[in-house]
Amino acid sequence: MDIRERNKTRDGIPAQAAQVTNAGRTATAVLEANGTGESYASKPEELARILEARRGERHCIVLQSFPDPDAISSALAHKLIASRFDIECDIGYDGIVSHHENIALIELLDIDLTRICERDELKQYSGSVFVDNQGTTSGLTDRLTEAKVPVVAIVDHHELQNILQAEFTDIRDASATATIYAQYLQALAPLEYGNSEHTRLATALMHGIRSETLGLSRAQPADYLATGYLAEFVDQTTLDSILSVERSRKSMDVIKSALEMREMRENYSVSGVGYVRYEDRDAIPQAADFLLTEENVHTAIVYGIVRKPGEREMIIGSLRTRKPTLNPDAFIKEALGANEKGRFYGGGRREAGGFEIPVGFLAGTFDDEFMRRKWKLYDAQIKRRLWTKIGVHEATEIADAEVEE
Repeated sequence: MDIRERNKTRDGIPAQAAQVTNAGRTATAVLEANGTGESYASKPEELARILEARRGERHCIVLQSFPDPDAISSALAHKLIASRFDIECDIGYDGIVSHHENIALIELLDIDLTRICERDELKQYSGSVFVDNQGTTSGLTDRLTEAKVPVVAIVDHHELQNILQAEFTDIRDASATATIYAQYLQALAPLEYGNSEHTRLATALMHGIRSETLGLSRAQPADYLATGYLAEFVDQTTLDSILSVERSRKSMDVIKSALEMREMRENYSVSGVGYVRYEDRDAIPQAADFLLTEENVHTAIVYGIVRKPGEREMIIGSLRTRKPTLNPDAFIKEALGANEKGRFYGGGRREAGGFEIPVGFLAGTFDDEFMRRKWKLYDAQIKRRLWTKIGVHEATEIADAEVEE
């Protein structure tokens, strides 16, 4: 499709941005609830100005390769806001949606996601918007850069990654990106009763916030304000259906492997689950969530080798923690380091993190004995780095000894 001609308006404040003034009291309450001391009250107005300047364009809202409810719902909110400025948006990702709740979310709410393949042309977009990520967890980042598609906005709640520069940036210490977008909606595109599109959006955002805060058990004041606003528009029956979807047998197998293979040291539970099918990749964070429920465990780390069909193998892992003094972003970066370009293999936010490490030269499928040895090699290397970071030298020696067997 051809890109619409850009029609910029630079004189004065757009009508949509002017609505922010009317939402001032709500925004102030949210900021006070955040307790960060940093003002985000002007962010909706700033976003409105940026979108007004790009009126009539076509944008790609970029999700991580394996989208989660927070990202999906936030992207849906951004798409609605952008439509107020006649901006057409595709919600794009390059991986797969495999988590049972994510599939239910998309199907029950009829959310239109676009899986962007290698053959798809990206120059059709006048801009990109990174939602719930900063480009480190999407295979589209480098492709969009190569296509010279400018980054219009980044809205995220993870630690600052310093990978991309955008016209608009809102990266804050929040529980969920969906919470941020609930604030934007109040200022720029208030939800209306009886509007089926708004009901779908409110339901999706509610699920996004619930999933990031463990059913609101770890919610902050801003999350309660956001859910309080959304609650009046939510389709509770659909939300219940999303939350009640059963796990797949393959996901249960990965969780079972994580439980059987876990090693515990100093309240850390670390488990390598071996080879995981690409379509079951989301079972890895589910397994980490499960291990964290064990008595006397404050941090759980689960990882495995995942191979995307026709592409390189990756070691993919997830970290979950209840330890207040453990910063997942710093922990993963310090433990696993960065590649030759200086890009860290992983990162995170409060209470959660993830990492992806290319397998490299040993990638590929060979005979059973070779595959067994390959896994032992990478398993031992990941454990050695994790135990070293934790300071468990005895376990490091055990990991090295296992490779020699």
